[in-house]
Amino acid sequence: MRKLLVFLPFIVFIGLGSVLYKQLGTNPEYMPSALIGKPVPDFRLVSLQTDTVQDQTSLPKQAYLLNFWATWCPTCEMEHAYLRTLAKQGIPIVGIDYKDDKHKAQQWLATKGNPYQWVLTDELGKFGVDMGVTGAPETFVVNSKGIIVYRYQGALDDRVWQEMKGYLK
Repeated sequence: MRKLLVFLPFIVFIGLGSVLYKQLGTNPEYMPSALIGKPVPDFRLVSLQTDTVQDQTSLPKQAYLLNFWATWCPTCEMEHAYLRTLAKQGIPIVGIDYKDDKHKAQQWLATKGNPYQWVLTDELGKFGVDMGVTGAPETFVVNSKGIIVYRYQGALDDRVWQEMKGYLK
C-alpha cells in the first residue's frame, strides 16, 4: 500500500499530461453544438420588417446562414460589412435580432444596410437558448432540409467563410 502512495503523484501527472497532450492541435475557437445534425428548433418569432409572427415555415427551403446579432454588440458591427458582401454574392442569410430593442434594430439596418432576407426578433432570447447561443454574433449553417450542419461563434470574415461555405450545400 505504501508503494502505491509513492507512485500516486506520478500516475496523476501522467494522466493529466495525457489529457493536456490530447488537446494540442485542436481549434480553441470551435464550439460544438448539440444541435448539429438536428432540425432548427420550433419557434414563433415576430418579423422585424412586417410585425407578423413567423415560424419554421417562413425559413428558406435552400441552405442558408442563421445569424444571431444585436445593435448592442460591437463585434456584430464589425461583422456586418462582411455579411453585406455575402448577401451581394447571393448567400441567403436569416438574421435573428437577439435580446435587442426593435426600434434600434430597424434604425441600425436602415443606416448600415440590411444583408438579411428575413429578420426575426428574439427580444427575450428564448430562441437563442433553444439554439444554444452563448452570445452574439453567432452563425449557424442550415442545409436545404432544415438541418443544422455547422456553428460558429464570433464575427464572420474571409478566413471563417472559407471553412464555412463548404457546409452551405
